[in-house]
Amino acid sequence: MKQIDGIITAAVGGLYTVRCDDGEVLRCPARGVFRHQGVTPLVGDRVTVEYDPASLAEKRVAEKSTAATRGSASDGFIAAVHPRRSELVRPPVANIDLLYITAAAAKPDPQPISIDKMTCVAEHNGIEPVIIVTKRDLAPERADELAAIYRLAGYTAFAVSVTEGSGDIDALHNFVKNDGAGKISAFAGVSGAGKSTVLGHIYPHFAPEVGEVSRKLGRGRHTTRTVTLYEIEGGGYIADTPGFSLLDFIRYDFMEVDDLDYAFREFQPYLGRCRYNDCSHTKEEGCVIIEAIEEGKVARTRHESYVTLYAELKSKKPWK
Repeated sequence: MKQIDGIITAAVGGLYTVRCDDGEVLRCPARGVFRHQGVTPLVGDRVTVEYDPASLAEKRVAEKSTAATRGSASDGFIAAVHPRRSELVRPPVANIDLLYITAAAAKPDPQPISIDKMTCVAEHNGIEPVIIVTKRDLAPERADELAAIYRLAGYTAFAVSVTEGSGDIDALHNFVKNDGAGKISAFAGVSGAGKSTVLGHIYPHFAPEVGEVSRKLGRGRHTTRTVTLYEIEGGGYIADTPGFSLLDFIRYDFMEVDDLDYAFREFQPYLGRCRYNDCSHTKEEGCVIIEAIEEGKVARTRHESYVTLYAELKSKKPWK
C-alpha cells in the first residue's frame, strides 16, 4: 500500500474526491475510525490517502479501454486528516484563506449589516475578508464611500464596475494575482450583488458545471448543496457553493456575544480602555469606541451593525 497527501475537492454520498500532490485524482471513503473519533472530513481538508498502486493502475487501464465514466467504486481510503487552518459549519468547508464579500452599490441597495455579518463570521473563523463593491457605474459615490468604510476598518476593499472595467478593477486583478495566488478562496454575497459576474471576470477560465451537477443531484433550491473546489490558473482553488450567500450568523457559526467585539477588527486598539470593565460598547458613557466614532476613527455604520448583532447574540439561546 502507498500513502500520499492531497486535498479534498468534493464530497458526495460519503465518497471524497482527493486531488493528490502528484496530480492523481482519487475517490475515497474515510476510514471508519474517524466516525468513532467524531471527525468528519470536509472539502478543503488536507488529507493522507492510502491506496494500492497496482490495483489503481489496473482500474485506470480498464476505464480507458471501455471509455466509461468513472463509477462510484473507491480508489483507496482517507487515512488521516491534517490540522485545519479554518473551518465553517455551513457551508461545510475547511481551510478557506480568503472570503471575497461582494455587495452592490445599487440594485440592490447595499445592506451594511449583511456585509458585517459575513466579516464577523470570517474573522471568527480565521478567514481573511476582502470587500468588493460592485456596480460602481450605477452609483460611483456610494460605491467609493462603502469601500472607504471597510478600508477604515482595516480591510482590503475595492469599488469596481465590471461592465465598464473601471474603478479599482485593475487593483482587484493585481490583488487576486499576487495575494490570492496558491490560496483557497470563496465568494459570498446576497443575490443580485454581482458575485458570479465578478468571479467570471477575474477568473475567466473558471466555469463549473453548476447547473448540470444540480440536476444530477436533484437538489432543491433551498437545500444546502455540496461544496466543490475548482483549481484556478496560477495555483489555488475557488470554493463553489451557493451556501456562502446563506451564512447563518446565529445558528451555524457558534459565536457568543463575548466574541463579538473581537470580530470587529477596528475595535482592537480600544478594547480594555473603556471607563467600565464590563462595557458592552453599545451606549455606555466613557466607552472609547463610541468616542472613536465621534472622532471619525470608527465608521458609524459599522458600530450600528455591532449594536444589532450584539442584541441578536445576547438573546441567542445556549446550545444544548
